[in-house]
Amino acid sequence: MEEFGSGIQQAVLAGGSASGRLAEDVRWGLSQPRKQLHSQYLYDSLGSRLFEAICALPEYRVTQAEQKLLDRYSNLIVSDLEGPVTLVELGPGSGEKLAQLIEPLLRNNIGVNVELVDISEAALDLATRTLTRFPSVPVFCHEAVYLDGLQRSIKRRHDAGSLLVAFLGSSLGNFAPSSAHTFLSNIQTVLRAGDRFLLGLDLVKPEQELTLAYDDPLGVTAAFNRNILVRLNRELAADFDLEWFGHRVIWNFASSSIEMYLESLCEQKVSIPGADCQIRFKEGEYIWTESSYKYTTSQIVSAGMESGFATRGQWVDEEVKFAVTAFEVL
Repeated sequence: MEEFGSGIQQAVLAGGSASGRLAEDVRWGLSQPRKQLHSQYLYDSLGSRLFEAICALPEYRVTQAEQKLLDRYSNLIVSDLEGPVTLVELGPGSGEKLAQLIEPLLRNNIGVNVELVDISEAALDLATRTLTRFPSVPVFCHEAVYLDGLQRSIKRRHDAGSLLVAFLGSSLGNFAPSSAHTFLSNIQTVLRAGDRFLLGLDLVKPEQELTLAYDDPLGVTAAFNRNILVRLNRELAADFDLEWFGHRVIWNFASSSIEMYLESLCEQKVSIPGADCQIRFKEGEYIWTESSYKYTTSQIVSAGMESGFATRGQWVDEEVKFAVTAFEVL
């Protein structure tokens, strides 16, 4: 059985710009027996800002836990990197976590070059503004899917010095397991011996805590989810009525994942001229928009090893249940 969402994920892994694939992916995803829209399309300009607001919510403790771990262990994480260091972040968000890795390097007078990779121009702009606090650090942005942007970044690295790729914020959790393995293996393939890979992942925790984090009382996550329909209305001239789609969150115990959906609240037909399709919805029918897979610490280590990485260290926030793991290419 195909993992839910893996068809689109494999297409995204293959490359191509988000804007170029939007119509094709929407037409394909909404024609499936279980309708789906890939989570990458949640992150337009407004979506990126809504996600930053989610990261500040008390119910969503992923960001705070990861920043706390980086604050405590960043010196150790970068301690044996040789300059000049190239730091590549896939999906940099606000740029604050990357700043935590830059600071100890600069304190030790090690030169740093930064490469940011994201499909969202707004996210790249936000991270770049954050990193202006380091005037000696050049920052280069790649508006691209992760692997394309990583390959471009690698071409710009110094022949000497170290390279560290950061993939934080539990972003790997948005990949179905088979796609996550493919993604990690592809990253390992384009790196060279001695390169580092830093991975932040949310861990399995009580169901009530997880569902509250993805269905917060203020409704910020609901707005983030519905915004994908606003994007389709704007970019593909669709006629989704937001009042007739509800935000739904389900904990899938079997796959250890939180699943986020948009539920059609009535029987309806939506026209999407930009994707050359009309889609009928039954009352109660779901559109899958995101799955966030939760890991155990041993599963993270195994995922790295199975993709060709060696583990250098792992640091865990036991209260929030979040882990940062450092890998190396041998």
